[in-house]
Order: sequence, then C-alpha cells, then structure tokens
Amino acid sequence: MSMRSRVRVLLDEAGTTFAAEAGISMLNKPRPLYRLLVLSVLLSTRIKAELAVAAARELADFGTPERMFEATWQQRVDALDRANYTRYDESTSSALGRGAELVLDEYRGDLRRMRAKADGDIEELHRLLTALPRLGPVGADVFCREVQLVWPELRPYFDDKALVGAEKLELPTDPHQLAELVEGHELAKLAAALVRTGKSRSLAAEVTDVART
Repeated sequence: MSMRSRVRVLLDEAGTTFAAEAGISMLNKPRPLYRLLVLSVLLSTRIKAELAVAAARELADFGTPERMFEATWQQRVDALDRANYTRYDESTSSALGRGAELVLDEYRGDLRRMRAKADGDIEELHRLLTALPRLGPVGADVFCREVQLVWPELRPYFDDKALVGAEKLELPTDPHQLAELVEGHELAKLAAALVRTGKSRSLAAEVTDVART
C-alpha cells in the first residue's frame, strides 16, 4: 500500500476544505478572502469545527468588512446563535466588528493588500493576521492552510495539526515531502483532510483499510 494510495483515499473521504464546507468559493478576491478570515476567527476558539463552519454560513450576509462593520452587534449575535455558536457569541460579535473596522482602516477592505504587505514572508503574514481581534495563532494557521489554494507563495502550508494527521497515517511529516504526494491545487484539501485525521479516532484506520482493498 503506497503513500499515494492512502492520500487519494484520504482526499476522497475527507478532502473538503473548511472554506468549501462554509460555502466559500475560494478565489483571490476581496469577498471570499474576507469570509475566510471570518471563518478563521470562528475556528480560533475552543469550539467544534462544525459549529464554526455553520456560524460562518450564517454570517455570509455580512460577507464584506463594510457589511460586517455596519451590522449591529445584536445582528451578529443573532447569526451566531442560529448556528448554536452560543458559548462565545457576544465576545465574538464584538471581535468581528472591531476586526472589520481594522481591515477597512488598514487594508481598505481588501486582504490582498495584507498579502502584498507580507510580501511572501509567512511570519510577517502571521503577525498581520494575529493583529486582528480574536484571531490567534490557531486562526492564522487556518487562514494560511486554506488560502494557499490562491496564494501559492505559502505552499506547502501544513501546520502542526495537519502534521499530527500525517503521522497517524504514516505519511511524511516534512511539509515538502508531504506536498510531493499531491498536485499544488490539492494542498489545501490535503491539509484540511489531515487536520480531520488528527482529530478523529477512526479516520486514519478507515483510510488505511480502504487503501488496502
């Protein structure tokens, strides 16, 4: 059973990006980039990924920093509550409002300006991302894992959570060796699938069993 066969099965079983789950068509354009940023903020807290993804869907009506900033605090809370993102609804609503204001002030609403400011330096991009309210290192990793689909200078981006999944599947834990197992446009899908593997008690075994058949 080759590593490539395991990866193909893994992508079939769990290769949907978190952005795609949230209904975000990942393009290098202001709206999907901002919606990914919101998703990354939601995934930064200690909450189930499913709830964060559902909350990102509910917040789609506020899918630009202008609309997020103009929405009332209560409108944002109500959207979070509809997705059962209730544990952190009030503080997250406040953070999203402040974050939207920062994106408008610093980048005129377009995260491609953040990309240009980082100029291919991943550490600088992390610093810029974590300057946003409620977006810590975990959220910065989420954003970078997913945005590598359209920002190829970040490739390959596999954070510690993804590498835990790679180890469980007995795949390389060196990001560059891991990247050799897929095409460049599949890296974000592989990263998402590996994160799910790392969190699952059974996914690695299921993938291995299918790959053997």
